[in-house]
Amino acid sequence: PPSERVRSSVIRVEKYLQPFQLSPETLQEVSARLRKDLLRGLGKHSHHKAPVKMLPTFVRATPDGTEKGDFLALDLGGTNFRVLHVRVEEEAQKVLKMDSQICAIPQEMMLGTGEQLFDHIATCLGDFLESHNLKGQTLPLGFTFSFPCEQLEIDKSILIRWTKGFNCSGVEGKDVVQLLKEAIHRRGDYHIGSVAMVNDTVGTMMSCGYKDQSCEIGMIIGTGTNACYMEEIKNVKRIEGEDGRMCINTEWGGFGDDGCLDDILTEFDVEVDKTSINPGVHIFEKMISGMYLGEIVRLVLVKMTKDKLLFKGQISEALGTCGLFETKFISEIEEPDSGLENAKKILTELGLDWSLVDASVVRLVCDTISSRSAYLCAAALATLVNRIRNNRKLGHLKTTVGVDGTVYRKHPTSKLQKAVRLLAPQCDITFLVSEDGSGKGAAMVTAVAQRLKKSCSTMCTKASE
Repeated sequence: PPSERVRSSVIRVEKYLQPFQLSPETLQEVSARLRKDLLRGLGKHSHHKAPVKMLPTFVRATPDGTEKGDFLALDLGGTNFRVLHVRVEEEAQKVLKMDSQICAIPQEMMLGTGEQLFDHIATCLGDFLESHNLKGQTLPLGFTFSFPCEQLEIDKSILIRWTKGFNCSGVEGKDVVQLLKEAIHRRGDYHIGSVAMVNDTVGTMMSCGYKDQSCEIGMIIGTGTNACYMEEIKNVKRIEGEDGRMCINTEWGGFGDDGCLDDILTEFDVEVDKTSINPGVHIFEKMISGMYLGEIVRLVLVKMTKDKLLFKGQISEALGTCGLFETKFISEIEEPDSGLENAKKILTELGLDWSLVDASVVRLVCDTISSRSAYLCAAALATLVNRIRNNRKLGHLKTTVGVDGTVYRKHPTSKLQKAVRLLAPQCDITFLVSEDGSGKGAAMVTAVAQRLKKSCSTMCTKASE
């Protein structure tokens, strides 16, 4: 009977999937290794060579619910950028997107001069202010700039290198806030208030922090992966000061770049890394994020087919082509009710001659690789919540994680949540899906910076009296 054939096939495919199945002990070991890497990244003399960069963001507090006012947000991370007008309402405890506009960046501008690019941004911002009757106001601005930067202050960020197809001259090594301000000054027809530079992970945390003030971690599991959390300033050795906290952008995608995860990499992970545009870099990200999961599944299916376990040993042109098994197929195949039907449809589209057993095995492969992603993410998140708890010398920590990214939104999250509880038993964790971290979150960072500035000047005034 078909059920017997399914069972015998499952037993035969287990040997391919076994390397992806990580025990609780292995996950604890992964968490312990990341804990060591966090310390290396925070160290004054060790951070240069640390694979997990632990970048200071100069965001010194999360929202406390008293923030209010109107703010602008700029979000530049690809071939389009967005301009937003955001209102923070204290009474309603809401962050409202009043208006927004998407502006395209032409291909030639992505490869032109930095002055051209920032003049274009300043023009689009001016047009937005004009069309929404905001030109007479001087509003603070949150700037999400999703490229590798070294942040020196909340309003000072040096571009390390361009990525994502951009290569504008005269920007690498320069302060992007200053370049924006100069472009606005060249126009001379409007002004902006203080600027806060925002990483998208920090924006994710901050966009959730107004709704839930115990939100002190931001996590993105999408095309890539990253996380940030509130660290004690005394532990951030490259920053002067002992008191208070600062949000640290971990850049945890680089975990494993020094070889510390080699013992849990499968032959398929090694192949994905080798054929990527950045071999040897972002090893952890390549095991769990959306850009790579589909390709890992494809490589496993190709190997099984070559070994005559699937599709009568016949590899279709689509299955044999790098990148054609999309990560979104995994979540569609994982659907509890319609997954098997989705699998059949997808396998047909890929030109494969499939049987019911084949479709069931493909579901098992997708589930296994998606589960490993969830468990590795849980191990990394457990490291952060345990660190916060230990930093504060608490027996028990109650905290919230602001989350974003298509992999988190589209895949079953119960495994991740259950695994974190297992790996961080003294922490009570709530997950909150972020609403527009790079827009509303950027405005929230600016709102918190304004509040701290105001309270600091009030304290200074009282001290001088």
